[in-house]
Amino acid sequence: MPTEAHTPTALTRRSLARRRAALAGLVAAAALAACHRSDGKAAAPAGPVEVGVVTLEPTPVTLTRELPGRTSAFRVAEVRARVNGIVLKRLFTEGSDVKEGQPLFAIDPAPYRAALEGAKAQLARAEATLASNRTQAERVAELVADNAVSKQEYDNAMAALKASEADVAAGKAAVDTARINLGYTTVTSPVSGRIGRSAVTEGAYAQAAQATLLATVQQLDPVYVDVTQSTAEVLRLRRDLESGKLQSAGNGRAKVRLVTEDGREYGLEGTLQFADVTVDPTTGSIALRALFPNPKRELLPGMFVRARLDEGVNPQAILVPQVGVTRDQKGLPTALVVTPDRKVERRQLVTDRAIGDTWLVTSGVKAGEQVIVEGLQKVRPGVSVNPVPAGAKQAAR
Repeated sequence: MPTEAHTPTALTRRSLARRRAALAGLVAAAALAACHRSDGKAAAPAGPVEVGVVTLEPTPVTLTRELPGRTSAFRVAEVRARVNGIVLKRLFTEGSDVKEGQPLFAIDPAPYRAALEGAKAQLARAEATLASNRTQAERVAELVADNAVSKQEYDNAMAALKASEADVAAGKAAVDTARINLGYTTVTSPVSGRIGRSAVTEGAYAQAAQATLLATVQQLDPVYVDVTQSTAEVLRLRRDLESGKLQSAGNGRAKVRLVTEDGREYGLEGTLQFADVTVDPTTGSIALRALFPNPKRELLPGMFVRARLDEGVNPQAILVPQVGVTRDQKGLPTALVVTPDRKVERRQLVTDRAIGDTWLVTSGVKAGEQVIVEGLQKVRPGVSVNPVPAGAKQAAR
């Protein structure tokens, strides 16, 4: 039989004793390490956190305002029928450029040609009658001087002469009218520009009374850009210019830049033509119109665009990098600022607009203060920091 020293119970007791001794040694070692960490001589203190800052300086900035708008043709001419008739032929290519006076449609001229010939015949008859009555009046005038005819006969001859003269004048007017109507059978372009699709086809009946629309010609170089601006912005801008907060961007017509629907900036500058004097009561805005050159016909009527107008120059603008601006729980912009005693202080900002990768700040910070832009996640308000110029760490590496 096994002795007590080799029984399973005795072996288990010795194993537990060895484990307790090892655990006690680990606890003692951890306590000794903690004592060393709490000793100032054993571990150096962490010290202030190093953060990257930007020192704010006043900068002159040209302020712009981006306004939505749409393009419209410089000139729009609706080509309409001026006489009745069947459209015989279309004389242009849809979507092409046409010149002023270029023939566009041919309307059946036969009735108007016949009307012109009839008017000419009536005029010839009136002229013949006039010649006869003139001769008769001259003879009667000679006879009445010799008292060979009565005064009544003389008056009748003169009245017939005047009536013949009136008939000739009416005949000439009828000829001119017939010639004009015959000319209207060839429909020409009233302006130079680009013509759209034809509104009628060959064989259609055009009517002058309904002014049948045949086609539309639009002049696309230059083009108008119509935008709207709220009256609140107009009043604010005027107030800032009067107070000197903003300086005028220059004399003359303001320059306007354009951003197309795909986000690309249009390569040519336009000029502001005028601002309407009437406020739209439904939107509280006024209309502005700018004129843009369009030599390549890139801008088409009806396109949605954004116009950038120079409002003025702010000579003392405070710009804060966007990476240094966060939002609080209410969504308000805030920034962490290093105070003169190198403490972190949270500031609530009032921003006007974004300019590049910065915010134009009107309240909350001032020139000469340092805004933290690097190491924001390492600090909180009230802690001590060691401010260094932003980017110094990367440059050192």
